Amino acid sequence: MRIEKVQLLNDIGSTLKGSEYLFLVNYKGLNVSDFTEFRKNLSDVNAQCCVLKNRLIKKAASEAGIDKLANASIVGETALISGTGDSCAVAKVISEFGKKCKDVSPKLGYFEGELLSVDEVNALAALPPREVLLSQLLGVLEAPARNLVGVLNTKASEIINVINAYKNKLEEN
Repeated sequence: MRIEKVQLLNDIGSTLKGSEYLFLVNYKGLNVSDFTEFRKNLSDVNAQCCVLKNRLIKKAASEAGIDKLANASIVGETALISGTGDSCAVAKVISEFGKKCKDVSPKLGYFEGELLSVDEVNALAALPPREVLLSQLLGVLEAPARNLVGVLNTKASEIINVINAYKNKLEEN
């Protein structure tokens, strides 16, 4: 194999290994200005997009030890989206851009050692942003303590009401 191809495979392999998520996207029919806009939208969420041959992706995945991706069926023109950080935001960019330009559609994803189907990538895109999920989790975690304080406060106020009623009764007599 030529040294350029070996270097290219090493670069692709290091990208695959260093990424927290991978999305393979169909872009056939997308013009240059739309593809540039798509790449800019992806860079806004800390993701990189590069166009690669399917066999190079599969070979680099095989050499990187990512067997599920190496054995996946990849056909047609493919753009590889990789990066670190919030994978839901990247899936949302892909989904929203796909609604605007019908030429962009996810083929598959790779996240935490598992292949994601098109439906799973779309489900990932439908999730609320990370901050909203964290605030919902915080609300769930603090609910038992809030309910306990409410119950204890209710019992204390009932005791105070009984004592006040007894005091009022004594004052009347």
